[in-house]
Amino acid sequence: MTDRNQDGAVRHPRRRGQGELESLVLAALRQAPGPVNAAWVQERLTGDLAYTTVITILTRLHAKGAVARERTGRSFAWTPAADEAGLAALRMRKVLDGESDREAVLASFVTTLSPGDEELLRGLLAEAADDAED
Repeated sequence: MTDRNQDGAVRHPRRRGQGELESLVLAALRQAPGPVNAAWVQERLTGDLAYTTVITILTRLHAKGAVARERTGRSFAWTPAADEAGLAALRMRKVLDGESDREAVLASFVTTLSPGDEELLRGLLAEAADDAED
C-alpha cells in the first residue's frame, strides 16, 4: 500500500540531513551497557533501517575514529570513541586537512565567529597553551 497525504499525493519519506544517521548511531552506542553488535544498534534506531545500512554507518564512523570495534566471533562489537562534539571536531579537522591553505581557512573561520565564540576560542587556546607548558 502506498502512503499518501490528505490530498492523495504520494508521501515520500523525509531525507535525513548529512550526519544525522551517524549522530543517531552514536547516541545509541552511548546508551549501550558496553560493546554491542550492529543488530543491537539497529533495534534501537527509529525507522526501518537495513542491517547493512547500520553496518555501513558504523564502518564509516570507525574510519573517522568516532567508534572503536573489537572482533567477536565473525562480527564486531562496537563502542563509542567520540561524543557528538568529538564527531563534529573530526569533521572540522577533515575539512581543514583537505585544504591547501590552512592559514587562510583558519583566518576566515575566526573572522566569522561571534564575539562570544571568539572569546570562548581564545580561552580554550590559552588553556591548551597552559597545559602544554606543564
